[in-house]
Parts: sequence; C-alpha cells; structure tokens
Amino acid sequence: MTAVLLFGATGDLSRRMLLPSLYGLSVDGLLAGDVRIVGTARSDLDDAGFRALAAEALAPHVGHGLGDQARADAFLGQLAYVPLDATDMSGYARLAQAAGGNDQPVAIFLSTAPSLFKPTIEGLAGAGLTGPNVRIGLEKPLGSDLASSAEINDAVAAAFAETQIFRIDHYLGKETVQNLLALRFANVLFEPLWRSEAIQHVQITVAETVGLEGRVDFYDGAGALRDMVQNHMLQLLALVAMEPPSHFTATAVRDEKVKVLNSLRPIDGGRVSSHSVTGQYGTGAVGGKPVRGYAEELGRASSTETFVALKAHVDNWRWKGVPFYLRTGKRLETRKSEILIAFRPVPHSIFGEDVRGMAPNRLLISLQPEENIQMSLMSKVPGLDRASIRLREVALDIGQKDAFADTRRRIAYEQLLLDLIEGRQTLFVRRDEVEAQWLFIDGIRKGWAENGMQPRPYSSGTWGPSAAIALIERDNASWND
Repeated sequence: MTAVLLFGATGDLSRRMLLPSLYGLSVDGLLAGDVRIVGTARSDLDDAGFRALAAEALAPHVGHGLGDQARADAFLGQLAYVPLDATDMSGYARLAQAAGGNDQPVAIFLSTAPSLFKPTIEGLAGAGLTGPNVRIGLEKPLGSDLASSAEINDAVAAAFAETQIFRIDHYLGKETVQNLLALRFANVLFEPLWRSEAIQHVQITVAETVGLEGRVDFYDGAGALRDMVQNHMLQLLALVAMEPPSHFTATAVRDEKVKVLNSLRPIDGGRVSSHSVTGQYGTGAVGGKPVRGYAEELGRASSTETFVALKAHVDNWRWKGVPFYLRTGKRLETRKSEILIAFRPVPHSIFGEDVRGMAPNRLLISLQPEENIQMSLMSKVPGLDRASIRLREVALDIGQKDAFADTRRRIAYEQLLLDLIEGRQTLFVRRDEVEAQWLFIDGIRKGWAENGMQPRPYSSGTWGPSAAIALIERDNASWND
C-alpha cells in the first residue's frame, strides 16, 4: 500500500488542483484503490470534515462527466485527515501512523509557506518519514533569491537524497509543454532549422487578466520577475533552447536544460536598462469591466512590478545572436501563455521584394487558455493577377482538440502527482537548475536597484508599458498580440 501525504490540504491549491487531480487518476485506473491519501493542515477537521471539503471540490468535475458519484464516493473513502501545526514536533507521529507506518512507500506533497519548510522537514525526519521509501514534492516558492533558495534546499537535502526530491513547476505538467519535446525530438524536419541560421527570434508570453486575486501578501513580496519568470518562463526557455538529450530520462533531460540556464547572458547593471522593462498596472478596463489599479487593490503605494519584459540571449553556438523576448504581467488585455518561434525570411524572394502578403514562417505553441500548435506557411491566394501572384499566410493547425477529441483534457498536476507517486523525476526541477535560474534573476534585480529602475505605469486591459513595445521593435520585430 502507498500513502500520499498532502500538506496544506485545506488550501486553495488542494481544492482546485490536487484533490481533483488525484480523483482524475483514480477514475482512469492510475491510482490504486488501496492508496491512502492523508491530508494535513492547521484546520481543525476530522476525516469526515475533510471528505466533505473534498466532495465539494470534486462536485464540478463529477458534474461534467468525470466518473460518477459512485466513483467519487469510493475515492472519498480513501481520504483521511490529521490536523497538524508544522512547528509542533509531537504531531508528526500521528501523521506517520495515519500513513500506515514507516515501512510503506510514501509520497509527500509539501505546499506550505517557505518559513515552515525547515520545521516540517525536521518533523518528518523525527517521525521516520524520510527513509528511502519516501519521496517529497516541493511546491514553489522555493526561496526569494539564491541565498534563501540554497537554505531551503540545504534543509531538504539534510533529510532526503536528491533522487527523493521532486521540485514542482506545474507548467512542466502541461500537455503542450511536454509536446514541445515530442515536436522537437520526434520529428526530423525541425532539428535542421532549430538554430540561429533559421530562427530570427523567440517570444515567450505569459499574460494574465487577473489582479491580486487573494495573493496580496505573497505577490507584493515577490513581483512578476520572481513569481513567473524565475520558474515557469525560464523553464520554457530551457525546453526551447536545449540540445537533444541522449534519452528521455531525468538525468539526460535536466543535464541539457541546466546547460541552457548556465549559458544565459547576465542582464546586469550595464544591460538592465536596455534589456528589461518593468511595469505596474493602474486603473482601466478588463473584459469591458472597470478594475482598480495595483496600489488601490493593495491599499498602499508599492514599487512591486506586475509586468516584466526581458530581452535574453543564450550564449552558445546554436543560439548565437538570437534574442529571446520574455514578457509576463497581470491585468493585461488577454489571458494567454504561448511560445512563438519566428523564423527568418527566405534569403531571396523569387517573387520580388514588393510581393503582397510575403511574411516569414512562424511556429506558435499555445499553452493556455487552449493548448495547440500552429505553423504558418505562405500560400498563393487563388485567382488571377496580372502583376504578380498574391501570397497569404495559411495556418497548418495541429488542432489538439480535434486530433485528440477522444482524450480527456487533464489538469497539469495529474501528470506530476502520478510521477511523484511512481518516482519519475523527468518533469521536475533539479537543484542546479533552480540555482542557475536564481543566479540570473538576482542579477536582474541587482541591476534594477543599481540603476534606480521603478515600474512604469500601464493601464489595466492593455499590453503593458509602451517601453515593452519599444524593447522588441528596436530589433524590427513585434509582439504577437
């Protein structure tokens, strides 16, 4: 029998993602019926209370055809709950007992405040929940800079081997992110073009229309750079830029990713003004509805950035001279996450330089709100034209929804939880990756401080400060809006 321990089990992440994900695995027969799922948090609940909370979280999924009530009831029967103050060492023995003792395989999902990591690890160690049969998944944030991240990782490493540690970036669980690996390394036509000779630039956008959404204290202490760029966006960049790994294994894939992260050109005090833009949203309208500015939502003035745009470079042979443009922000015009590969124009147009409609090819990998891959090619417009042929971009759309219409769209955490339970680390982040990411981010933040850079205001419902447009248009390119 395997036990799954969910720390922070009554929180928002658990209700929206973790419990529905475990239920989805159960419905698909990927989670055995004898797996014991033990939730723990400070909330004073018993087993029945936790099951009622879980039933409420599952109801929308059951109502939309995921399993049925009988299947949901069977899953709820696998749940148990142990109230726990993470700083009270006496409570961990009850947790170990609820998990079935120290001899069972245990998968721990740790979603707590960074300040509780160290006492939680100490409590787990004292209760015998750190042995070789135990794996621990760590939800972000893993620190606020390189030093604090190293402190957390040192605390975890004191009790767990690296092979037992699963650092979670939920973007790596998304189908289209994984499909990026298939696209690159299972299709011979892309590899000869996946380099500076054929690619002009790369864009990575993670845009949100929401504001603080109940994350006031955390977000104001983090900002867009640390909340989104340090983890999700640098991981996407690494997957785009990595060399082909020898095998689809944790070591081979992560070795190649860390090479990319270590090759990032520092955006330091000398470059930060020309290679980065920060912003903070003000009042405006999103989806036709008026919204307040960041300072109004926060209740005070703040210098925290809610928007970041970067021009990054990977200094190696493959990507020599290719800029990677990254942007992320809150209260933007549209919610979307995407990767755009912008190819170079043809070296010579046989149709003449002034041919109508001529445009370079583009590969657009959409992550949300819809997962899809689209390739734009040039095609002749049907009809007659005395002067010249007319061209138009035509999209070759893989159409994930249509191509895989018979496959359920999964929550990203389903894949990650399954891999945590079964011990596959390929889609998790290794310590040297995390530290390379923080080294890059710390350099940018230091450059901002040295140059006295403050976030530029932008209206909610727009695409951020105008300086972000200038950042890319100086290179004769445009954001994919």
